[in-house]
Amino acid sequence: MTTEMEQRSVCNGVTFRSYRDSRFKTMRISVHFLLPLEKDRAAVNAILPFLLRRASRKYPDYTKLNEHLEQLYGASLDADVQKLGDVQLLSVTASGLADRYVLNGECVSAELSRLLCSVLFDPPLRDGLFPEDGFLQERRQLMETLDAEFNDKQVYAYRRCMEIMCAGEPYGLSRCGTKKDLEHLERCSLTKAWEYLIHSARTEIMVFGDCDPEPIYREFSAAFRSLGRGKTELCSTLPVAPREKTNDVTEKMDVAQSKLVLGFRTGCAEPEKEVSAYRLLSALYGGSPNSKLFLNVREKMSLCYYCGSGYNSLKGILAVQSGVEQKNMKKARGEIVRQLEEIQMGNFTEEELDTAKRSMCNGYRSISDSLEAVEGWYLTRIFSSDSARTPEQETRIIQAVTREEVTAAAQNIVLDTAYQLTGNEVDAE
Repeated sequence: MTTEMEQRSVCNGVTFRSYRDSRFKTMRISVHFLLPLEKDRAAVNAILPFLLRRASRKYPDYTKLNEHLEQLYGASLDADVQKLGDVQLLSVTASGLADRYVLNGECVSAELSRLLCSVLFDPPLRDGLFPEDGFLQERRQLMETLDAEFNDKQVYAYRRCMEIMCAGEPYGLSRCGTKKDLEHLERCSLTKAWEYLIHSARTEIMVFGDCDPEPIYREFSAAFRSLGRGKTELCSTLPVAPREKTNDVTEKMDVAQSKLVLGFRTGCAEPEKEVSAYRLLSALYGGSPNSKLFLNVREKMSLCYYCGSGYNSLKGILAVQSGVEQKNMKKARGEIVRQLEEIQMGNFTEEELDTAKRSMCNGYRSISDSLEAVEGWYLTRIFSSDSARTPEQETRIIQAVTREEVTAAAQNIVLDTAYQLTGNEVDAE
C-alpha cells in the first residue's frame, strides 16, 4: 500500500507529516527544528542536534543509547544541520526496521518515537548543563567538518561565491557558524538555546516508510503539548537581493586546479509558479550530461574539467560551478555566459529540451526509491505554495513547460557574482 503525504497540526508551530509506503522494509522518523539563520546563534544552534542525539536521562551515555538501538534490530539515530534558504534546519532522525518484519512482535516505530522524545526533551543535564565530554567532542567534530569543507576547494569556492553574493543576508552565513564562533562557544549557553529550540522553533515531524503513523503522532503530540509552547519563531526566506553591477572577486591559494563559480540572479523563487521553468532551464543549461555547458564548454571546447549548473529555488539563484586551468579562466567564463545567451535567444532544439525534461523526470521518479530522498523532497517544499506536491506531480508540470516559458525565464537572468579561486603562480588570461 502506498499513500500520498498526510499533514496535520500537533500544536502551535508543530506540523506532523507522514508518508506510508509498504514497499520499504524500513521506516524513518525525523524531527526538524527551523530557526532564522543568524550570526550570533548559528554555532550554538548547530551543535545542539549532535549533542542531543548522544544521550538522554533514560540512556545517560552514548554506550547505553547505542546498546538500546542495537536491541531494536540495529536501529540508528542521526543528527544534521543544513540551510534551507535563510533558515537553519536542525534535525534528529531515527531509522529502523519496519514493524511487520520484527521477530517477536515488538513495535519498533513506537519505541523509536519514544526514544526520540527522550533525547529531545529530556537530555542528561548535570547541574543544568550538558555533559562536558559530549560538548567538547561535538564541538571538535563540527570544527573538523568546517576544516574539511575548507580543504575541499570545490565546496569552498561555491560557498565563498554564495557568501559574497548574499553578503548581509542570512544565506551568506555558514550553517554551522564560523570556526572562531565554535572555538569561543561556552557550554553554559547551550541549555538556554535548547530550551528556546523546543519551545519556540517551528518544527516539522516527518514519518516515512512502512509503519503506522498514529502511535508516533500521539507520542509527539503528548510531548509537545506538555511543553506549553507559546509564540513560534517566524521563519521565512527571501530571494537574493539585487545588485547594481556584477561583483568580480578573485582569491589566490595554493591550488592545483582553479575554480570558477558564477552566481546569477533569476528574480524567481518559491512560491512563484514559474519556478518549474527555471528548474528546467538549469537542466538544459548545465544540469545534465546532455546540457549545453557539458557538451560545449567541457566536451567540445575542453575549457573545464567539470562544468555544471544548479538552481536554488528558495533564493532564486542559478549557480555555475567549474574547475578550470588558470590560463583558460577568461575564455571559460565568456563561453559559460555565451551558452546562457543562446538559451535567452531561444537557440535550442526541441530535442535538447525534451532530453532535459527526460533527465529531470527520471530524477524525480527515482526519489521514491529512497526514504531519505523522499524526506529531502518534502523538506525543500515546506516554503512552497503546494507543500504536499509529489515528485510525480512535479514530473507532469515539468513535461508541460514550453520552450517559450524557458526562453522567457532565461531572459530574466543576470550575472551577479563571479568568483575565481586561482593558484599563486601566474594570473589568469
